[in-house]
Amino acid sequence: MDTKYIIGAIVVIVIIIAAALVVGGAFNKPQKITVVGSTSVQPVAEKLAAQYHKEHPNINISVQGGGSAVGLKSVQDGTAQIGTYSSKLDNSTAPGINQYQIANDGIVVVVNTASNVTDLTSNQTKDIFAGDNSSFTVVTREEGSGTRDAFISLIMGGKNGTNITKSAIVQSSTDAIKQAVKGNPNAIGYMSLADVDNSVKIVKIDGITPSAATVKDGTYKVQRPFLFLTKGAATGQTLDFINWCLSPEGQKIVQDSGAVPIGST
Repeated sequence: MDTKYIIGAIVVIVIIIAAALVVGGAFNKPQKITVVGSTSVQPVAEKLAAQYHKEHPNINISVQGGGSAVGLKSVQDGTAQIGTYSSKLDNSTAPGINQYQIANDGIVVVVNTASNVTDLTSNQTKDIFAGDNSSFTVVTREEGSGTRDAFISLIMGGKNGTNITKSAIVQSSTDAIKQAVKGNPNAIGYMSLADVDNSVKIVKIDGITPSAATVKDGTYKVQRPFLFLTKGAATGQTLDFINWCLSPEGQKIVQDSGAVPIGST
């Protein structure tokens, strides 16, 4: 065989091998999904992300807080693939944003463990957070918090209802609410059921104790969705992760995290 043909064949083989290595490297390159938003959803999302990474080591998932408003904005401006949101989101206020509900959650009214308050009606709760009862130090979330939005909708009567008192202590995260209530015997606040521990005391609302069971069966009315938001329909690895979160395995992790699964576990 002519030497120039042999050399040509070798060159072609080298090019094919090099192309295969480049393509293979592209497929094997670690991929990243950024999840940003609600501090209520954050602990659940972190556990989901950690387990998903164990099963898919080529997919790195970064989970950050900042609040529901930050989650929505991060998805809208493209700095995150998934925004987390912890109240109902009207499609008209967020055009082009797709919503994927991964869990339900109760919003729990909490008091200091030394408090003798055990049960409040919805109206009593509204009056307290409006500032009509000076026996309490009201603690609330900041503007833009999904938990605050849901609490205002469910307890205070919505945007046109009763305002939370201006004298309320404003905190910027679920953990900060917990610490403020823990440190003040007269404090009352609200937070995610998924994040409640024995450092604060749960208050019944209208005679119903908030729990996974009462949220799931609907008897506890002060509840809201945990949402993943994407800009347009989710695709690729982002869609794969969301689908996995909604699978029985993902929903079991949701349940173990203290939130209420929406699917089979």
